[in-house]
Amino acid sequence: MISIEPKDISTAQLHGYLQSAVAPRPIAFASTISADGKPNLSPFSFFNVFSANPPILIFSPARRVRDNSVKHTLINVEATKEVVINVVNYDIVQQASLSSTEYAEGVNEFLKSGLTAIASDLVKPFRVAESPVQFECKVNEIVSLGENGGAGNLVICEVLKIHIHESVLDKNGFIDQHKIDLVSRLGGNWYSRSNVGLFEVPKPLTTLGIGVDAIPDFVKKSPVFNGNDLGILGNVESLPTEEEIDIFVKQNFAVKGVLSADDILKKHQKAKEYLDKNDISAAWKMLLAKEI
Repeated sequence: MISIEPKDISTAQLHGYLQSAVAPRPIAFASTISADGKPNLSPFSFFNVFSANPPILIFSPARRVRDNSVKHTLINVEATKEVVINVVNYDIVQQASLSSTEYAEGVNEFLKSGLTAIASDLVKPFRVAESPVQFECKVNEIVSLGENGGAGNLVICEVLKIHIHESVLDKNGFIDQHKIDLVSRLGGNWYSRSNVGLFEVPKPLTTLGIGVDAIPDFVKKSPVFNGNDLGILGNVESLPTEEEIDIFVKQNFAVKGVLSADDILKKHQKAKEYLDKNDISAAWKMLLAKEI
């Protein structure tokens, strides 16, 4: 067994040990709004429920380890004292991950992730329509745990109203753990799906993904792709060039066959096969290739 004193290793190393050992952790998909009315959406896995009477949830938007900067979520809850905490299930995990991309201040992560913003009843921040459970909260207190990179900020939230999709309820009106299909966070790229087990979601690009809003409508409206597929497709820095697409088509006999059939559905299904193999580049080239 190795023994470590936190002061003897870097904050990044310590952060990695903590995230990998204290897991799986539920995910707070926090929707906030800035003082001037701009929406923000970001997931946080330093999160849990701490009281039922009063109903209290706590999450922690920590200072960034690399440069000690603070996140837009923290700035917003300090200014408005309101937040909506949406839970993350498997159906939206890729889009939730994409929303964690560090877009510039004022960029709407609802649009970038392709998720639907719906009005709350008691607070100003929007809810995520696709989330199976949404908590409208007021912020009772924010506790700063330090001033250095990696320091947490405990956002203590009191639940004012809960919204639950009927589709995740059992016959007695309680949440069915199989139906809700929650996901949780571990270390590295690892997540856990409550009904299945471990799976990986690559971290969003540090160079900023194009976002779901930049995906052509013919892809977004296709019956072949779900929200997770769109989240994956949106996590690319740029679309392939015509030259790259031409080379891809010339080198793949099966692709030529699909394109010559002039069948959009088959074309999308082939792109979906590439996505399922985590070959995002090939999926995009397939989608943007012209029929021959």
